[in-house]
Amino acid sequence: MPTKNVNDVELFYEENGSGEAIIFHHGYTGSHDSWDGVVERLQDRFRCIVMDGRGAGDSAHPDDGYNIEQMAADVVGMADAIGIDQFTYVGHAMGGVMGMELGLSHAERLAKLVLVAPAPADGIEGSEEYHAHSRRLWVERARETLIQERIASTARTSAHASVPAGVDRALSVSEGHYNGCWNALVEYRKGRQLPKITTPTLMVAGAADSLLAANLLDFQRLPNATLHVFSRVSHGVPREVAPAFARVLADFMEHGVVPSATLRRAVR
Repeated sequence: MPTKNVNDVELFYEENGSGEAIIFHHGYTGSHDSWDGVVERLQDRFRCIVMDGRGAGDSAHPDDGYNIEQMAADVVGMADAIGIDQFTYVGHAMGGVMGMELGLSHAERLAKLVLVAPAPADGIEGSEEYHAHSRRLWVERARETLIQERIASTARTSAHASVPAGVDRALSVSEGHYNGCWNALVEYRKGRQLPKITTPTLMVAGAADSLLAANLLDFQRLPNATLHVFSRVSHGVPREVAPAFARVLADFMEHGVVPSATLRRAVR
């Protein structure tokens, strides 16, 4: 199992393919497995690196460091450890918030930025009851209930088969990850700073995701961004529509941000 010592923590990583480097990061309680269907469709053209954040997946479980700034620094540290100067970063959910932080604090390392159904830049609000319920099930290791609830919230039935493995990964995260990362997402408040992110950015959202409105708001704050919304897709974009997402990502890697102003100039 390949790991690199990054900021004094052993973090799992795996890479496939060659070409422009893309680093993929999972969401809250997730793991690198969520990108399997995407990477297998891109590794013939790009150097695809997946990694697990501290306390999750196959990475070590340190006692601290579960905040957005540190985990974004872990991404940069992983890039340093495997010899990558500049890269495209693709982050899902919590990983998307880490992408925002990379755009604000480490922009010089980014070629492009892809935010996939990211948690809100102004923090998660009004979810105390939901999280208390989820935490109780996590503490009780109520695997079957967690599977049923996750299936019920997954729009594409084609992704239902992958739910049990995802729940098992969620049950395996450290307590520091489970509590610390959630608190970090609740407390993150950098929405007003998003206009400072000038890295070419792709915002990806699911039309059936409860985060859609927040994603659209954050997209509008980004000065150099394009948008793709998948119909009948909920929060688990990489698993629900892996082939389609891989095509969208490959297109963005080739063309970047193409606003209407660019098209008008071309006509002239």
